[in-house]
Amino acid sequence: MQAIKETDFQFPNQTGFYKGKVRDVYFFGEKMAMVATDRISAFDVVLPKGIPDKGRILNQIAAYNLNATKDIVPNWVLSTPDPNVTVGFKCEPFAVEMVIRGYLAGHAWREYKRGKRTICGVAMPEGLHENDRLPQPIITPTTKAKVGHDEDISREEILSRGIVAEEDYRILEDYTHKLYQRGTELAAVRGLILVDTKYEFGKQNNKIYLIDEVHTPDSSRYFYKEGYEARQKSGEAQKQLSKEFVRQWLIENGFQGKDGQKVPEMTAQIVSNISSRYQELYQQMTGEKLAPIDYSSIEKRIEQSIVKSLN
Repeated sequence: MQAIKETDFQFPNQTGFYKGKVRDVYFFGEKMAMVATDRISAFDVVLPKGIPDKGRILNQIAAYNLNATKDIVPNWVLSTPDPNVTVGFKCEPFAVEMVIRGYLAGHAWREYKRGKRTICGVAMPEGLHENDRLPQPIITPTTKAKVGHDEDISREEILSRGIVAEEDYRILEDYTHKLYQRGTELAAVRGLILVDTKYEFGKQNNKIYLIDEVHTPDSSRYFYKEGYEARQKSGEAQKQLSKEFVRQWLIENGFQGKDGQKVPEMTAQIVSNISSRYQELYQQMTGEKLAPIDYSSIEKRIEQSIVKSLN
């Protein structure tokens, strides 16, 4: 199996290009075509090997969820002409990511375990255990770093530093809660628990839109609903579908994205295991197996799909 690590298209009427951590974005005036590559990042570091099928899995899950939430929050999408491509309109992004947590897991748990009882300005109760459900979902925003690591930030800091205007921030909070509620409902239908997730928003013509992806395993953490309570009571690890297992593998091998640390070797077996986990989540969320594709012609297919979508 092959992976799409990067693209290098030159389109007629192209006005710009941006290479993100895992996406290649082509600009055409006020429109943009976002190509979901098979690059994978963790701890804000792009890992050296791509993961076969990851890009199209994320793009298709995102397309499904963007369509399933557009009645409560407007989004940037115009079309999805290819499994790896989404075409939409440009927005001016807000410089924060809206992270919302319904359970104490991942980064929040690591902070809590170290003794922190206030996370992003939100007070946390004593006596919680890893993966416990929180009394109510909490928003723990992060900055959006162009280079390096995103950083936790509180609502108060966002407003006092003028990163987001208060009127806009209230809308972002409202949209975040509504999206998490809808995501929770969509996950439950598939036997999953939406543990935590993040949303990105932008503005166009003074209107706020949901941008980027939504409710994918790269931006969200899922537990299997069946057996969750029993596992919590017995202190077992939760069965989950997310990118957290990649982070755990890195942590176990001495890497958390800190200076001087080296990414462990990504063997063929590791790459295959990660790809299989993404396919598992795709099947769990859609009820369908991922269809095989011909990787030998995939770049040409992506290029042609973008050209057709803009004509």
